[in-house]
Amino acid sequence: EDEIILFEREMKEFWTKLKSVYGTEQNNQTLALRDSCKESIKALSEKWSKKLKEGDLMIDKIEEYSNEILQQSQRISENQEHLTEIKSNLNHEEQQKKDLTDSIQELKEELMKKKEIIASKNKAAKERVERLCKSKALFEERLGLEIRRIHNEQLQFIFRHIDHKDPDKPYVFTLSINEQGDYEVTSCTPPLDCIEEFQLKVRETNNFSAFIGNIRKAFTALSYK
Repeated sequence: EDEIILFEREMKEFWTKLKSVYGTEQNNQTLALRDSCKESIKALSEKWSKKLKEGDLMIDKIEEYSNEILQQSQRISENQEHLTEIKSNLNHEEQQKKDLTDSIQELKEELMKKKEIIASKNKAAKERVERLCKSKALFEERLGLEIRRIHNEQLQFIFRHIDHKDPDKPYVFTLSINEQGDYEVTSCTPPLDCIEEFQLKVRETNNFSAFIGNIRKAFTALSYK
């Protein structure tokens, strides 16, 4: 019994020492592992903290570039709209220029036609005046007629030897060529009621000699009234 009690006591002491030794080493290993873990965690934390800062900077740069790209896109869009408006204005101006050029060309052609018409009428009027002037001698000799060219290319016809009481008394009418190229009596002294009829007839027949003869006959008939 004494030996058993002694053995148990020694076993307890041994177990106490064993636990003491084993617990101390385990604690030391645990502490060392904990410290190692702390160092590793600290190193990793510093590394990832640096990475996160770099990532934040990168995100800021990306956002800055994105905003810049967005602004450039807006400017490009505005420039394209402005360019489209300019092109539209240019097309409108080109059309206006073309329309104006066409209008000017039409006016030129119309003016040329009018000039040709006027030149033709002037030529015809001059030819008629020349024919009248060539007939002057014949009319003066046979009808006692004097023809004068007065202002505005008009011809004045003066008849004499009509009134047997006063042979030198003048009977006068003035003739012109109007814009339509027709004969037109602008004055008549003394006035004749039938002058309009004679004027229309010479326009229809173009028989100028008969026109002069009819007027002289009318003046002669008037002198007997």
